[in-house]
Amino acid sequence: MVKYTLLVIFILISPYALPNTEELVTSQTIIRNGVGLGSVLAVVLSWDRNKSILLAIIHGIFSWLYVIYYALTR
Repeated sequence: MVKYTLLVIFILISPYALPNTEELVTSQTIIRNGVGLGSVLAVVLSWDRNKSILLAIIHGIFSWLYVIYYALTR
């Protein structure tokens, strides 16, 4: 179930995370101002483990640090 959830989230954000060569300036702005892949992964993993919105938001702020912590402690 988690694999499918992560796959769906990745498919939904991939057009925004991958730069387009024709519109490089716009893509850089979207990446800089948008939600990153690390934040999305951290929120999904946190919600799957804790079922807490507050912890999911906190882990989303720390993004890749929480993803690495989750991978090491799982």
